[in-house]
Amino acid sequence: MSEKELLRKIGQLESVNDFLVTEIEHLDELMRLVGFKGGICTVKATANEIIKRGLVEAEEIT
Repeated sequence: MSEKELLRKIGQLESVNDFLVTEIEHLDELMRLVGFKGGICTVKATANEIIKRGLVEAEEIT
């Protein structure tokens, strides 16, 4: 790849990264508003605990 192509690709990746960061921040805010005090971290911990306790089969979530 040429330097120009690499710089274009970096720009695209930075754009995608900015979009994903914004989406995660928004999701975190929504989770806090509906009662998950720690946001996404609390959602992840809750989901892992549900799976660990066998309250949902792991294959049901794929």
